[in-house]
Amino acid sequence: MDLKAGLPLLLNRRSCHALAAPAPSGADLDTIFQAALRVPDFLRLRPFRFLVASGAGLDRLGAAMHRAALAAGKPEEIVARAPRMPHRAPLVVTVVASPKLHDLVPVFDQLLSAGCTVMSMQMAAQALGYGGVWRSGWLMHDDGFHRELGLAEGERIVGFLYLGTPRQQPEPPPAEDHSSLIHWL
Repeated sequence: MDLKAGLPLLLNRRSCHALAAPAPSGADLDTIFQAALRVPDFLRLRPFRFLVASGAGLDRLGAAMHRAALAAGKPEEIVARAPRMPHRAPLVVTVVASPKLHDLVPVFDQLLSAGCTVMSMQMAAQALGYGGVWRSGWLMHDDGFHRELGLAEGERIVGFLYLGTPRQQPEPPPAEDHSSLIHWL
């Protein structure tokens, strides 16, 4: 196995905001979720779960977003936009951190593990020829929206992964100087 073969995928990762059908399905979607299971997860607690919306599920997710926006007293333009938000892609995966109380694995570590699943799934989707974007926003932190989705006490959303086929390939990332980010001890 050529271990360097994955470097172009990592070094050229870009969010893809313009997504259309088809979305990953069948074996491709299985592969994407298998990639999620390969993230760092000390003691294999699986402190995450996935709420998947496509087709009519996008309408249901949008309706939940709309109800949450109304309940939170959001401005009219946000309330009006909420039902359409999931329709920016043919498939939306809401990634939920579901930490387990454990003496050896702090909740923070489990939240990081859940966050890693989003990146891992996005990278797997890209490797399969799909595009994706990891979205966040106020809904991630809104208790009313969490209730709409049936999240349990202690669960929280770590991201919305929008997946589909790129309408156009994103521009390659620019070369960047990372030297200011590195501090040797």
